[in-house]
Amino acid sequence: MAHTFTLLASCSDRVGIVAHVSDFIAQHNGWITEASYHTDPLSRWFFMRHVIAAESLPFGIDEFRRRFVPCAEELNLQWSISDSATPKRVVVLVSKEEHCLAELLYRWRTQDIRFDIAAVISNHEVMRDYVEFHGLPYHYIPVGKDNRGQAFREIEELFERYQAETVVLARYMQILPENLCLRYQGRIINIHHSFLPSFAGAKPYHQAYERGVKLIGATSHYVTQELDTGPIIEQDVIRVNHDTLVDDMVRLGKDVEKIVLARALRYVAEDRVLIHGNKTVVFS
Repeated sequence: MAHTFTLLASCSDRVGIVAHVSDFIAQHNGWITEASYHTDPLSRWFFMRHVIAAESLPFGIDEFRRRFVPCAEELNLQWSISDSATPKRVVVLVSKEEHCLAELLYRWRTQDIRFDIAAVISNHEVMRDYVEFHGLPYHYIPVGKDNRGQAFREIEELFERYQAETVVLARYMQILPENLCLRYQGRIINIHHSFLPSFAGAKPYHQAYERGVKLIGATSHYVTQELDTGPIIEQDVIRVNHDTLVDDMVRLGKDVEKIVLARALRYVAEDRVLIHGNKTVVFS
């Protein structure tokens, strides 16, 4: 796989942004191998993604950061740059449902998506053998009404210990405390088993069945303090009809859930997502 740096940036739209950034890269003989742009027509906010061949530059990523600061300040950019040689460190949280975790483990093991799973955390023991078979650390932290505060302090300590860049809730059936959502804002992604904003909260398939919907879906989104309302990264649907029972919806929905979560993690791992307010721009 080619060694690249990925530059993500956004700012208030104006003339010359692309030229200014491209000129900076060209001055150092940088070779842009991918370029993506978008302007939100309502907010007039500009979004950009450049993939740069690392070997074309005469310096590494730290020196790039240092030299790029004046250019970024002139444009008032919000920006970040990442190195493809350093895959994102991911911590996965799971409860009893294994389909999303199994999909992520497959994508990780085959390197279909380039990321590192640092550890798996669960409020149940049922996944331990499966996770440890893959050679990964497994942490069992039960969560109940009497120990909730202590449990999430332990979970937060594990995030810090493993230096988690991204946290994935792979059907983790606990609501994260507000302080954790704030501290890791823009770094926790969840899979919700409905096509949000429809049927937020508990038992969405039961809600969908009672409403007689003809489509069910899944949504991967960033976690915020407000349940199931964070910026959406990816969604998909599958068709059902009047004789599709709740159990059938659950079975069909699992296939959609695991694919949607895997796609969302791919976009995050490849630095294709920019958050703007309660929306995302995804350069897929």
